[in-house]
Amino acid sequence: MSKVNSEVKRHMCPESLIHDHDGDTFGFGDDLELNQFDGLPFSSRYYKLLKERRELPVWRARGQFLDALVNNQLVLVSGSARTGQSTQIPQWCAELCLSARFRHGTAVCTQPGPQRAVELALRVADEMDVNIGHEVGYRIPLKSCCSHDTVLRFCTDDVLLREMTSDPVLERYGVVVVDRAHERTLSTDVLLGLLGALLQRRPGLRAVVLMEPPPGAAQRLRGHYGGTAAALLCLEAPGPAQVVYAYHNNNNNNNSVAAAGGGGGGGCHSDDYFYSALRLVLEIHRTRERGDVAVFLASAQEVDVAHSILQRESTRLGADLDRLVPVRLCGAGPAEPPARDPTAGAGGGTRRVFLSSQQGEDLLGAVDGLHFVIDTGVEKRFVYNPRIRAYSEVIRPISQCRADVRKQLCRPTGKCFCLYPEGKALPAENAPRILESNLTSTVLFLKRMEIGGLGHCDFIHQPDPEGLMQALEELDYLAALDNDGNLSEIGVILSEFPLDPQMGRALLASCEFDCASEMLTVAAMLSAPCCFLAPPAGMIHEAHQCHRRFHHPEGDHFTLINIYNAFKRSQREPHFNVESWCRDNFLNPTSLETAESLRSELTEILSRIELPVSEPAFGTQTNTLNLKRALLSGFFMQIARDVDGGGNYFMLTNKHVAQVHPVSGYGPSSHKLGLPEWVVFHEYALAENNCVRTLSEISPQLFIEMTPQYFFYNLPSSESKAILQHSLERNASRNCPADLKPKKSLAVHREGHIDWCFKACVDE
Repeated sequence: MSKVNSEVKRHMCPESLIHDHDGDTFGFGDDLELNQFDGLPFSSRYYKLLKERRELPVWRARGQFLDALVNNQLVLVSGSARTGQSTQIPQWCAELCLSARFRHGTAVCTQPGPQRAVELALRVADEMDVNIGHEVGYRIPLKSCCSHDTVLRFCTDDVLLREMTSDPVLERYGVVVVDRAHERTLSTDVLLGLLGALLQRRPGLRAVVLMEPPPGAAQRLRGHYGGTAAALLCLEAPGPAQVVYAYHNNNNNNNSVAAAGGGGGGGCHSDDYFYSALRLVLEIHRTRERGDVAVFLASAQEVDVAHSILQRESTRLGADLDRLVPVRLCGAGPAEPPARDPTAGAGGGTRRVFLSSQQGEDLLGAVDGLHFVIDTGVEKRFVYNPRIRAYSEVIRPISQCRADVRKQLCRPTGKCFCLYPEGKALPAENAPRILESNLTSTVLFLKRMEIGGLGHCDFIHQPDPEGLMQALEELDYLAALDNDGNLSEIGVILSEFPLDPQMGRALLASCEFDCASEMLTVAAMLSAPCCFLAPPAGMIHEAHQCHRRFHHPEGDHFTLINIYNAFKRSQREPHFNVESWCRDNFLNPTSLETAESLRSELTEILSRIELPVSEPAFGTQTNTLNLKRALLSGFFMQIARDVDGGGNYFMLTNKHVAQVHPVSGYGPSSHKLGLPEWVVFHEYALAENNCVRTLSEISPQLFIEMTPQYFFYNLPSSESKAILQHSLERNASRNCPADLKPKKSLAVHREGHIDWCFKACVDE
């Protein structure tokens, strides 16, 4: 990575931005009364927040950071959650862009999750004394709050990657800030892998990578980018909270949870961490020591269960205690922390208990009043196995990096209870998701980047070769690659959709089979979170009866259309209330609203590339057949057969046997109605319940019609394949009915139009 030349350096760092020796000046002048971003006088709140900002540990390194950013294209910053790096450094980058009159572009800051991106944008706009959506904005999936005046944009990693499909070298931006790089999400790793090529293509571009300790991780990342070509800053961390371990490896209980005032959680082991954490919450509450509590559990499912238990237990507390309010930061419920009510409860206040897994960890950094942290020390991960094309649930210890982050969440006067032994050997860093994920969508994206001249991705950790080969094979089956292994016309169109390639291929085929309106609904509903809510105890039968009203005899894909159509019809009724309607039907309002937005986005994409969207015809026999054809065009690799009539489905691709998920219309409660022999399914997880989810009935003849021959003949040998082979030979020996004759593929049937779509996508 070459050092920026003197011309670029002069543009990026005019004299007005050079700090003086005491490091207390930052260009523009902090004492000016006019805001340099909107030209208006600063408000009194600006000066109040400025005083607080100056107390942050990152402020002491401001001059050092500016020197590094001026003299290096890449700056790595290592600091803990309470140093203020996530709010201050993006502002300084925006001021740098403004001082250069945006000669190289504006500033963008990426986040792993959408909620954190929105919260940071709101906080930074407040600190900069500007309006959200104008000078500071955000862009997350399905929602944008930006304008032409935006000089600092917060977005998720995947949103920035999607921008690169039309702007491979990010010409819009002068500084790219990658926050929370230590999380090692799939999108973050792809972005970090492309940074080197980006900086070489654009000498005027600056990149800043923010991560949390250990510093060794930042040093390794610096070495990955060439060592001397990247500057490294390590911020001084604030004092840690008091750490209390559940028990010692030497069985010395002098520092146990009980001895620390937390009660009797001192002997917990890995099999009872969940209930030990909840008991500890109640014991902390009974001590009447002030402050909110954060509890880290293994998964979102555990968060939901813990929320129900604490809600029930809170009604049994004594009248002399404060009100105990459990708050979900992930799971099926809302993720907005309620405002503190100082007058609630007989004890004179409210204690919030934030229940979170790793997914909600980011949201706790800005919570005021957090005094106690309970860390169970385990997390549930879904690890993809390319050999069986399925995810497995794995519960394992968290990394030392994540454990340190959680210890820093509460104030120095607080306490962090670790429900694992002191000195337990934890993995040093978070496991990269690129080593545990299905890479098909990633490979499709990188193939698209090759068209834009940015195909080389220098991964920090190289993906598993077996996973890469499986991804390439799947794209080949979907006709997304040509004979040379490059992206085909169909592949370019698939890369336009914010969907996995299989779902994108089904949506593309639906335009040929005149059922795009229905497939848009299916794609949106399956891409949104699950729309079914787990019912409270004692209401399982009522919930099942409500869900049965939407059930469609052809399968779960059709049931999802019924649910969405009912939701849309109810919206047209007077006095419609989405929360009430969803509560009455045991459905998730967030899921349905997300599906509605996603369906609109997909419709706009189809319109932009001029693919036809048919008029709704749901319920007709022709539409049902065509919808199954479209589904099989994308999901022919996910076919299963009931081998015994009892719901034991044999999957042809991996030769595993699975049950039907209970939420399905073909679930255990429906077995008496009879189960289809052949099904196409959307999802399979090799977990404790080992279930296939979202399945619809198909016929062997329809499967043979829609399946590429080269895929069919590569299927592993089995009794089910022999049945299909016999059916294929029988059909070949006689004339097939007209409606079962193989159709031309979309690439042939609409060759001229696909060529035009290909050119349009590349041009944009």
